[in-house]
Amino acid sequence: MRADRLVSLVLLLRQRGRLTADTLARELEVSTRTVLRDIEALSTAGVPVHAERGRHGGFALLPGFRTELTGLNHDEALAVLTAGSGRGEQAFGLGSALASAMRKVVDALPESHRVTASDAAQRMLVDPETDLLSRRLVTEEVADTTMIEVRRAVLAGHKLRIHYAATGQAPQWRTVDPVGLVTVRDRAYLLATRSGADRTYRLSRVLAAEELPEPAQRPDEVDLDRVWRERSARFLSGSEHITVLVRVNPVRREDLLDTALAVRAEEPDADGWLRLEVTFQDARHAEWALWQLSSDAEALTPQSLRTALRNRATMIVSRYGDPS
Repeated sequence: MRADRLVSLVLLLRQRGRLTADTLARELEVSTRTVLRDIEALSTAGVPVHAERGRHGGFALLPGFRTELTGLNHDEALAVLTAGSGRGEQAFGLGSALASAMRKVVDALPESHRVTASDAAQRMLVDPETDLLSRRLVTEEVADTTMIEVRRAVLAGHKLRIHYAATGQAPQWRTVDPVGLVTVRDRAYLLATRSGADRTYRLSRVLAAEELPEPAQRPDEVDLDRVWRERSARFLSGSEHITVLVRVNPVRREDLLDTALAVRAEEPDADGWLRLEVTFQDARHAEWALWQLSSDAEALTPQSLRTALRNRATMIVSRYGDPS
């Protein structure tokens, strides 16, 4: 752990020049006292770091101290830097590790690639926090201590004990065999088995976790993409789910998809609208979602949904009365 921090400290000084102990402490998420100890350790190990006194003082490296990684071309470096600039850094609690890795990549690039790749990456933004309608994307929070325990168990192949709050139920402790971790639209999931049965847990509902020493009962290799597709298919075939055929104004298409569980089919309609077959959690969910779209959507089937929406509209008209 300390070795990684020392490398990160050197890279920060390489890339940004003179920095104060307070700035280094904030970047490395440690105390100022720890930074001073690390500076002393680097000096003892022969790294040419020195203190500069005065109002604008701080710590700096002697010019020319660097290593180079010549294996990355410009486009490869740009791909790495662009991927690291998005909100994916929050996935599975690896944000600080990603920041450290990005510093190493930038520092190790040859001079001919380093500046151009860094500048180009500033021209690309991956998954901003809001969309064009200023709707803020909500990222589900997972406690760092919980995420670390879950991640350790998954990677080590150990059993995992979790305190899980399922919807509508009191939190309970469960012991599971972790299979893998998946993140979709800023939601993270633990794929596991429990007593041999497949289970999928939303990590934001894991209140606490404990890695156990016993080995997990799971295959040595896993095709996580295939496992996720299979579990998604089973989820969408749930007994309460409802499939709706709906016409929607193209300008409200994304609003519809934001509320639906899945899109099964889509094609243009004769009048320029879109005709989609979508799945909702249940009938109440479908009614609520389509009501939000007002006159920009029309449910075609099932008839029960059309009746529910008509009844709701009739009630609203009755409440506000005849405007004349």
